[in-house]
Amino acid sequence: MNEWLALDGGYTWRLVAQVVDDGRVGFNRACVDLEPWQIVSYTLSVACFFIWLRKLLKADRPLSTRIRASIFSAFRMIPWINAQIKEEMERARRDLEETIHQYDKRKEFYKFLPERGLAVSNIIHEAELYKAMSEFSFYEGRVSGVVFTDVDNEHRALLQKMLILQMFELFIYSDSLYPDLFPGCRKMEAEIVRIVASLLHGGPGSCGTVTSNDTESNMLACFAYRNRAFARGIRHPEMLVPISAHAAFDKAAKVLQIRIRRIPVDKDQRVNVGAMKRAISNDTCMLVASAPNYSFGTIDNIEAISELSQRYGIPLHVDATLGGFILSFMERCDFAVKSFDFRVPGVTSISCDIQKYGFAPNGTSLILYRDSSLLHHQYFCNSEWPGGIYMTPTLAGNRDGCAIALTWATLLYNGRQGYAKRTEAIINTVREIRAGIEACSHIQLLCESDVTTIVFTTRGVVENFLRELNMACEDLVSNPEFSQQSRTAAVYGMVSAVPDLAEEISYMYLDSCYAMPLPSTGRTLSVEGRKKSLIPD
Repeated sequence: MNEWLALDGGYTWRLVAQVVDDGRVGFNRACVDLEPWQIVSYTLSVACFFIWLRKLLKADRPLSTRIRASIFSAFRMIPWINAQIKEEMERARRDLEETIHQYDKRKEFYKFLPERGLAVSNIIHEAELYKAMSEFSFYEGRVSGVVFTDVDNEHRALLQKMLILQMFELFIYSDSLYPDLFPGCRKMEAEIVRIVASLLHGGPGSCGTVTSNDTESNMLACFAYRNRAFARGIRHPEMLVPISAHAAFDKAAKVLQIRIRRIPVDKDQRVNVGAMKRAISNDTCMLVASAPNYSFGTIDNIEAISELSQRYGIPLHVDATLGGFILSFMERCDFAVKSFDFRVPGVTSISCDIQKYGFAPNGTSLILYRDSSLLHHQYFCNSEWPGGIYMTPTLAGNRDGCAIALTWATLLYNGRQGYAKRTEAIINTVREIRAGIEACSHIQLLCESDVTTIVFTTRGVVENFLRELNMACEDLVSNPEFSQQSRTAAVYGMVSAVPDLAEEISYMYLDSCYAMPLPSTGRTLSVEGRKKSLIPD
């Protein structure tokens, strides 16, 4: 280029300088009649406009969504429209409350502590009544996507023995916040972390903590990478998350003030790696992949995302809360498995639920890191607290040691062979159900899922499931008005018509879960606070 400029005789540079000088002269001529305060005001106005524009473009919600929300808010200010919406919302609230409390026939609630404590027999009797309110029994394998535990008679007997006779008694008051007071609980947690880390091919430096659920595990990963970004001078970190990923990342973004950028998926319902690459910026603090995602059961192309992680030096978190355990044992059963764990060099953290296909009681999950430097960003320590040094490894302070003990016992009870045996049965059942669904004339598969949330253990349940599925489709085809009469369908229909009402409907649902509707028979509590139905005549 220098040779070309030499041959050019410097003409190009003189031309550029002339254009710049002409622009300067023209700008000065245009501002000759302006006073200094005007120039300063205009400059500040332009700067503020570009700051506002940048903030507008970098907001969490897309511009189209915000415009639609503004238009809807304006319409809601019209009195008769707002009155109609309130009427529909009130009807939806009553329907939701009625649906949620439909199994509670008596509608008796403890609203304050009884004056005198109840007898143990009364408490057990009432607990049995509460349990009988549900019409669903997961022991029969009919609760799909909610209960993952494979509870056979032998396993149930072990759990009962551990809970009632031994483990519950040993660790009922243990608290892992105090490892010096409960060293056995501390050791159990450390062993759980090491066992699961080895299943996910973590090296000797891999580490992590036991958490309470998948949401906390994923939030802790976001918390660690946000703190890592802060330490590197990134003031407004953002994370790149597939639209199919767990909603916990949206919660983490809201709680931790991290900007979330949702990346679209391809036709196969796996994240578009090209779109993720284009979304990377200097503020990106983490990349997220699912193994698998909850929406479609597909595993993202973690190896391709790992290349982005290594190339740009951005941590990669894999959400394996749904499939971590079953994927780990699929290889042992000679099933083809996509790479997802610490064997992929760019993976820096993995979340994994033991309460799902690990068959542990509810309330146990894990967040694992490749090395301790990442885990340290998750820790919290306040050395200036008047009560002394306060430090916690997770979001929670006090943590239930009994849940850790039961998880530890469950892992040791099943062993590698036990988990491999269950994994083989689950995957074979999944393939049988998939083949049956493909043969169903009323529905078709949306995509080829890699793993599944369906767990069946009873003989003949697959045939019953497929038969009942076809019967349900036939009922809907022959009675199209059924969906119109459904309260749930009506609520979802209103949300679909006006998506901005989704949050309000969701809040109403959660409020209904804590509501205490009045019974039709007047008072239900005695003066002492006891339920009148339990007081003998």
